Amino acid sequence: MTKNLNETPNANRLHIGFFGKRNSGKSSLINAFTGHEVSIVSDVAGTTTDPVYKAMEIHPIGPCVLIDTAGFDDVGELGEKRNEKTALAADKTDIAVLVISSDDFEAEEEWFAKLKKKGTPTLVVVNKADAIDSVKVSGLVKEKLGVMPVITSAARGEGISKMKEAIVRLVPEDHGEQTILGDLVGEGDLVLLVMPQDIQAPKGRLILPQVQTLRELLDKKCVIMSATTDKLEDSLKALSKAPKLIITDSQVFKTVYDKKPKESMLTSFSVLFAAHKGDLPYYMEGAKAIDALTESSKVLIAECCTHAPLAEDIGRVKIPNMLKKKVGEGLTVDIVSGMDFPDDLTKYDIIIQCGACMFNRKYVLSRVERAKIQNVPMTNYGVVIAHLTGILDKISTC
Repeated sequence: MTKNLNETPNANRLHIGFFGKRNSGKSSLINAFTGHEVSIVSDVAGTTTDPVYKAMEIHPIGPCVLIDTAGFDDVGELGEKRNEKTALAADKTDIAVLVISSDDFEAEEEWFAKLKKKGTPTLVVVNKADAIDSVKVSGLVKEKLGVMPVITSAARGEGISKMKEAIVRLVPEDHGEQTILGDLVGEGDLVLLVMPQDIQAPKGRLILPQVQTLRELLDKKCVIMSATTDKLEDSLKALSKAPKLIITDSQVFKTVYDKKPKESMLTSFSVLFAAHKGDLPYYMEGAKAIDALTESSKVLIAECCTHAPLAEDIGRVKIPNMLKKKVGEGLTVDIVSGMDFPDDLTKYDIIIQCGACMFNRKYVLSRVERAKIQNVPMTNYGVVIAHLTGILDKISTC
């Protein structure tokens, strides 16, 4: 099927992760659940190695991503790496399906506790009812985990509808309701988008935060005008009234602030996504740590995208240069991208996260939680730039 602009980005889909030991039937359950051959199935334990992510439309859940993980009982050096990938998948999981297929489920008990600690709604499934004493195992699950499992047989297609019904009941009530713009604007409001089409902008396309914000503005029935930074003044002159809100790229925050009408609110795509995907109050507070940085400090910049470095890259070039201009050239700036994110954050004085448009909110918040636990300030690209240019207290947040 050809992809189109109407497809829901994976980062905005409900993530449903299947976890269990090797050969517990996770892949078979996913195939039975979807009615498609999503995952390779084999009697050989450990057939699924790295997690498999599959975007689907499941009625009545809607757009979701199913995650088929490697067995968390894998062994050896390679098995350890697979277990790490499974743990990473758990950080992204909105709803977990914990698959048990024997009366020996001590490892599953540990995982149930981990998922509960993460606040992840978890459905326990006793699979392979055609091959085990499922009634006995279910009784043990109820006794040890305190929940009543769903009994299934993926091989026979039994219990799948009950499993789906149970998953639907676990969907968070607010799923899909969180918006990018909040109550900043409403129907009929005039909004100006300032979008510099520099080296970072993909040729012939807009970046994802711009596309998603624009779509939401259209859904809100706002009146929208867009311009590049060099046409900002011309755009304002062409309007019959001042925009209620101006949304800009963070890297031109100060330029736009200096030229905007006094009555117009100002924010950036990055700041909007800081609230949409992360913890904006924590980011705002974390930005204050910039003022305490010295040349002996260490900063971690975390990008979501895994692109080749560009000459004008905001995360790899512009923000480090701004920080070093303020602090000194001796400042150490480490950069990670994609899913790379250190377990030990304590060596850093501040973490600066990008807008995270490519990650789901569950995963971004797992990073925030890790930073909080290790007492390391964390902030975001747009918040940092606003702070460094002296306008953080003047921008609007939803």
